[in-house]
Amino acid sequence: MDGNATASKVKSEIRDRVGVITLSDPSTLNAAGLELMAELQAAVEDYIHSDEVRAIVITGEGRGFCSGANLSGGRVDSRASSGPNDGLIKVYNPFVSALRKSPKPLVAAVNGVAAGVGVSLALACDLCVAAENAYFLLAFRRIGLVPDGGATWLLPRLVGKARAMELMLLGEKLPARTALEWGLINRCVADDQVMPTAMELAQALANGPSSLGLTRNLVWQALDAEWHMQVEAEAYAQGDAARSEDAREGIMAFLQKRPAEFKGK
Repeated sequence: MDGNATASKVKSEIRDRVGVITLSDPSTLNAAGLELMAELQAAVEDYIHSDEVRAIVITGEGRGFCSGANLSGGRVDSRASSGPNDGLIKVYNPFVSALRKSPKPLVAAVNGVAAGVGVSLALACDLCVAAENAYFLLAFRRIGLVPDGGATWLLPRLVGKARAMELMLLGEKLPARTALEWGLINRCVADDQVMPTAMELAQALANGPSSLGLTRNLVWQALDAEWHMQVEAEAYAQGDAARSEDAREGIMAFLQKRPAEFKGK
């Protein structure tokens, strides 16, 4: 997508090498229906492949970040006699998996409710900034379903088994301030400071070297890698980083005692 391009349920623009993607269906609190997900996937892919973009911010328009799946949009199909949920297999799972493997860092700016798969979308980003009035909610028990979008993988690794069980089995709201205390998010700020803070973090990432993409992928990989595999992955990533223009610039700047000017290459 070009800067300032607008899709029906997703808006995108480039601000000084940061690709900003806004879920834009405020009447549903940006429910992640199949149409919105298709547009979100397209926007992320465009920015991943854009030479103009070096970091990505995902946020929501209006009072919410993402209220979860749009149940009226046909995502849940109770007619099938057996087998996996088709929407998850074909749409949601590939998208959150793609976020995990992104070559560019991602920041979530949670401006209100993040519920259901909206929690997974926020936590699939590398950094998460939330407003003081925001909260996280996995209320699948209320509709007889199970957490999805990677939530059962992410939550125990981020907050531990006991708290993950509490969030998913009881289905209670987790205020942003508590989410910060639990280590679920990186920042909890005043409501009007969510985007400024997210953009400040994203700008720091965009101004950094290309090795930041390698670093974030190493961390994601480390969550379920064995020790010997991870140290080997570090060695290969370090080889790639050392051959980059940014590494040459960084080392030269260090020797010359000046700030480095990275180009993301």
